[in-house]
Amino acid sequence: MSTYPPLNALRIFEAAARLESFSSAADELFVTHGAVSKQIKQLEEWLGVRLFERAGGRVKLTDTGWRYLIQVQDGLDLIANATSQLLQPDNQRRLTINSTPTMAMHWLMPRLHVFRESYPDVELHLVTSDRDISRLDSPFDIAIRRGPGDWPGHIAKPFLEECELPLCSPALLKRFPIESPADLAQHTLLYADTRPTAWQRWLTLAGVPELKPACGLHFDRFSLALQAALDGLGVALGPLPMAQALVDSGHLVAPLSSPVVPVRDYCWIVPRTASGDSTVASFCRWLEQEAGQMRPFPAAGLNANMIAHAFPAD
Repeated sequence: MSTYPPLNALRIFEAAARLESFSSAADELFVTHGAVSKQIKQLEEWLGVRLFERAGGRVKLTDTGWRYLIQVQDGLDLIANATSQLLQPDNQRRLTINSTPTMAMHWLMPRLHVFRESYPDVELHLVTSDRDISRLDSPFDIAIRRGPGDWPGHIAKPFLEECELPLCSPALLKRFPIESPADLAQHTLLYADTRPTAWQRWLTLAGVPELKPACGLHFDRFSLALQAALDGLGVALGPLPMAQALVDSGHLVAPLSSPVVPVRDYCWIVPRTASGDSTVASFCRWLEQEAGQMRPFPAAGLNANMIAHAFPAD
């Protein structure tokens, strides 16, 4: 026991480091700012190293602090997972999936019944977030994000390719036909803060980099931009295969067949502490199998490496 640091101080350190703020950590843990400062100081004295740099009322992790945070988070996740499994009924396993909202709504949820049929004893807990996994408030068994990314303490693998193509409602297209990329100038383009360079990237590759749309509508999440397209408010740069079901059902149409622009793949991400879990492994294999059944994208004369080299990744 003598090699264990103060465990309450570890919990406070993890929150303060993840949030990069003593005040935010105090709010999250329902303690005072002074209590956080005292516990961090106690932990630093016990370890004999500085975990934070303090300047002008702000705190920043030192390099040593960053390395320690990664391993502390692994340890706390392991404790949380072990406790969660212990409290579950013997015949039931709970699997927490943290996915981006668009992926969850338009690709994952319509397929979950397939997994449930094969694993009826697994209770799925689906959480949606656009935040980086290092800033999530609660542990997960599997996260789904576009990658590749910098995910220390985790293992990850791409499983689903994605590309972008303009999509709009049939009613909007009937009023304002789109026969070439230049015709987008008479339309409202729908933008998402989570994909800030997407439209400029597509317009550049379509040969109209200077195109000015009639109007622009901006949303903080892509799922809202996609809903706006469904409502006929404008043209979204829709991801396939995320929106493929909406195209197949006729709720959205793709008026232009090219360029089909490949973007970053979706990856499953698993904490190293959960990498040996058979249920986690089964879900990851299932994701890969489902993705493998998707029909291939049309040839576009482009590849993801070309896109990544020419444009910053969203």
